Amino acid sequence: MPGSLVGVRSVLPTDPEVPAVAAPRTPKTVRKVLGRLSLPERTFVADALRTETVGGVLLLVAAVAALVWANIPALRHSYESVSHFHFGPGTLGLNLSVAHWAADGLLAVFFFVAGIELKRELVAGDLRDPRAAALPVVSALCGMAVPALVYTLTNLTGHGSTQGWAVPTATDIAFALAVLAVIGTSLPSALRAFLLTLAVVDDLFAILIIAIFFTDRISFPALGGAVAGLAVFWLLLREGVRGWYVYVPLAVVIWALMYNSGVHATIAGVAMGLMLRCTTREGEEHSPGEHVEHLVRPLSAGLAVPLFALFSAGVAISGGALGDVFTKPETLGVVLGLVVGKTLGIFGGTWLTARFTHAELSEDLEWADIFAVASLAGIGFTVSLLIGELAFAGDTVLTDEVKAAVLAGSLIAALCATVLLKIRNARYRGLCEDEERDEDRDGIPDIYEQDDPAYHLRMAKIYEHKAAEHRRIAAQKATAARHGLQEVPGGAGDEDGRPA
Repeated sequence: MPGSLVGVRSVLPTDPEVPAVAAPRTPKTVRKVLGRLSLPERTFVADALRTETVGGVLLLVAAVAALVWANIPALRHSYESVSHFHFGPGTLGLNLSVAHWAADGLLAVFFFVAGIELKRELVAGDLRDPRAAALPVVSALCGMAVPALVYTLTNLTGHGSTQGWAVPTATDIAFALAVLAVIGTSLPSALRAFLLTLAVVDDLFAILIIAIFFTDRISFPALGGAVAGLAVFWLLLREGVRGWYVYVPLAVVIWALMYNSGVHATIAGVAMGLMLRCTTREGEEHSPGEHVEHLVRPLSAGLAVPLFALFSAGVAISGGALGDVFTKPETLGVVLGLVVGKTLGIFGGTWLTARFTHAELSEDLEWADIFAVASLAGIGFTVSLLIGELAFAGDTVLTDEVKAAVLAGSLIAALCATVLLKIRNARYRGLCEDEERDEDRDGIPDIYEQDDPAYHLRMAKIYEHKAAEHRRIAAQKATAARHGLQEVPGGAGDEDGRPA
């Protein structure tokens, strides 16, 4: 047809010469791996990580203090005396050492907070969506399976003990964030949230490992009493009963019964955390779980975990001891599991998840960023030390050597992560600046308002005001320049009697 566009023909739908044309398909939305967080999720992650970072710095200080205290000859005896000092009601089976109280008592608070975090993730966070949950769950599972495999192969090859297979499987989120705080890396919120969610899932599986593999004996009367106490705890929550004076004594009773049952007492903490409601109802600004977590998290991060580190990280370090870390199969397996196994497991799990779910990595990130965060997850401290004590409970020497291996592996992982993150630090700073920019000063980062017409109208007013101000300044400068030329005729550059 003359005058028509090439390849275009106007016909009726009933034209027999033209085959029926299928309706255009709606393009599928490509799911992004580690895309930008929603604003509420970003706010929650920022608040949680702020507390964890402070707690991580305290954890770092406590670990260094423990090493100094245990390795100065004049102070070593006092460290051992304090750690092994027993107190508590013996008739209730609770005459424990200070180190034992820190591991079984204070860590129950840590796992209580971990239980609340997990519950919130399951009902209100990223884990409520199975597709979004697949990434951290698969990554965490691979990040635990590969270190366990690395440890087992190392010990089978070197004829060592495979009892410590679970030691390198844990990630210490507080310690990892303390490293971030020290090196000053502006990690984007999506990567920080990935690290936090990964650690929460990691904690859950670590609790299951402790409950299943490190329970030697079970007292069914005590366990039945603990279960009955948990049922009462749940009923009180369901009925809306409030008051710390009700729940704290009940929690102590549940913890004591769980301890005497033979099941590790920290299980009581996570069970109570999972029972708290983490969804808001009409008239509530925050759910009970969020409120309790806000109150207890500083106690966990600022007191419970640092005190545990103080009485668990105090191992004697010498040239020979450090040499043994890299020569004995048990300790070498721990180091390789944390440094190599964790990194390859988490990175591989993330890549496989993206590959088989047809998801794409966020355009702001590269796979090198995932590798760096995976290496950061190799910092295993709190739970790794705890599992090391449980795995080699009958061998004090090997327990201390495994603790030294945990410290060495965590330090190497921290150094590797520091180098990798520093390489991309300039890019991270740019991403963080984009996330924080709020030019219209309404309290919401501009990046979350790109689809809001009101935002663009506000920005138009701001730029119109700036443009008017620049025009006014330009007019003043032009007027001043003209007046200056009239007042000073001639001079340098004067040509034909005209001012320059």
